[in-house]
Amino acid sequence: MLKASSIQPMAVSRVKYAAKLFLAFFRHLLQNALPLILGACFFHSHGKGAAMPRFFSFFCLCFCLLCLSENLWADDLTGTIKQHYTGMSSFKADFSQTLTHRESGAVEKRQGTLTFAKPLRLLWQTASPRKELLLITSEVIWNYIPDEEIAYQYNPNLMQGAANIIQVITGQADLMRDFDVKRVGLENNLQRLKLYPKKPTTQLVEADIWVDAKSGVIRKSESTDFYGNGNTIEFTSYTENIPVKDSLFRFTPPKGVEVEDRRNDSEGKDLLR
Repeated sequence: MLKASSIQPMAVSRVKYAAKLFLAFFRHLLQNALPLILGACFFHSHGKGAAMPRFFSFFCLCFCLLCLSENLWADDLTGTIKQHYTGMSSFKADFSQTLTHRESGAVEKRQGTLTFAKPLRLLWQTASPRKELLLITSEVIWNYIPDEEIAYQYNPNLMQGAANIIQVITGQADLMRDFDVKRVGLENNLQRLKLYPKKPTTQLVEADIWVDAKSGVIRKSESTDFYGNGNTIEFTSYTENIPVKDSLFRFTPPKGVEVEDRRNDSEGKDLLR
C-alpha cells in the first residue's frame, strides 16, 4: 500500500460531494434522455403546422441514430463480456499495477499474481516492491503485510452493494445494470470502454476497461476514485478454468503477527490500494 502519510484523503465538503453526484446524474441523463428528446423534436417537426427547419430535423435524426448505434455497440460488447465470464469457473493472471496519488503526485508500481474462482474467491498476491496478500471470500477479507507483521480483517460486505473495480476485472459486475457504458475505440487491438457508475462511491467514480472483443476477456482497467487517485491494472498473462484447491483461499495469521479487526470499520475502504 502507499504510505499512509501520502494517501490521506483531502477534506471534502458535502457541497463538493453533492456536485460530483449531480454530474454523474446529469451524464446519465444526457446519455439516455437526450436522444429521446431530439427524436421527439424530429417527429414534431414533421407534424401538422410544424415550422422547425428541415436541416435541424435532419440533425436530430442523425444524432439519434448515432447515439443508438453507439449504445447498441456497447451493449453488444458488454453482452460478450457477460457471456464469457458466465461460462468461466476460474482464472489465474500475472498483473502489473500502477497507483497514482493526485494530491502528492506519488506513483507506486506493483507486480504480482491474481487467482480467482467462483463463487467469489480471490487471492491477490503482490510480489514487488514488497510482499502483500489480499484474500477475499464471501465470508472473510484478509489483508496481510509480512514486512509490517500485521494482518487486517475487513467486513465481507465490502464486496456487496455498489459495483467496485474488483468485481469489474473479475467479470462479476453487471456492466449494463451498474454502469453507463460508452465506447471509446480500438487501442492496441483491444476495445476500450468507459464506465460511469450509476451509483458512484468514494472508491469509484469512473473507470476504463480494455477488452478483447472476440473473447470478451478484460485485459486492463484504469479506475479513478472520488479524490482523483488512479489505479491501473494490466494482466500480463492470463489462464482460465484452472483447477483451484479450496485451501488456497484460507488464511491463518502467522504466529507473532498483529491482527487488527476492522470488520466494524470497513466502510469506504479501497482494497486494492
